[in-house]
Amino acid sequence: MPRSDRTITAADILPLDQYELIRADKKQEAILRKKLTQIAVGPHATLTFESWDSMWLQIQEMLRIENGGEAQIADEIHAYDPMVPKGAELTATLFFEIPDPVRRDAILRTLGGVEDHVSLHVGGHVVKARPEGDVERTRESDGKASAVHFFHFDFPAPAVAAWQSGEGPVMAVIDHPHYGHAAVISADTRAFLARECF
Repeated sequence: MPRSDRTITAADILPLDQYELIRADKKQEAILRKKLTQIAVGPHATLTFESWDSMWLQIQEMLRIENGGEAQIADEIHAYDPMVPKGAELTATLFFEIPDPVRRDAILRTLGGVEDHVSLHVGGHVVKARPEGDVERTRESDGKASAVHFFHFDFPAPAVAAWQSGEGPVMAVIDHPHYGHAAVISADTRAFLARECF
């Protein structure tokens, strides 16, 4: 299925022997893509915008690692295709990266509910993050936030137009009481995501 259909199907997945032939090139493409799609929001959070290509690569890599054959393909597509932007949205992975495990645990325990405090600001529009499914949220037992979150940003048409216009600043914002930070999204990133995701 063509990328323009904004979904990944089994027909898009390469057999492992064919994937190995292009893997080095695809990994290099991913490194270059992350320079455009990954932004730091404050000292501990990284927001990485996803695309058809990033999710396709993730599926291929999971198949390579686990070598589960045909039976694994449907499961990986089920897991990762929802994070392919479907045309009026951006999708992103938020990762709190704190190397020291004791410090990481302490900080994450202060960030319960952070998934409700993430948004993109564009042209006067505030596009709130919508967590993917019911996983990787705040743990009910003790209020500890996960280190990794998967988000959709559902754009109304005027917000898409504002993003595509290239005018005015665009920001990624986390406004949690214990983690209040924002980052300007560059013009290059904005243009790339407009081409890939809208």
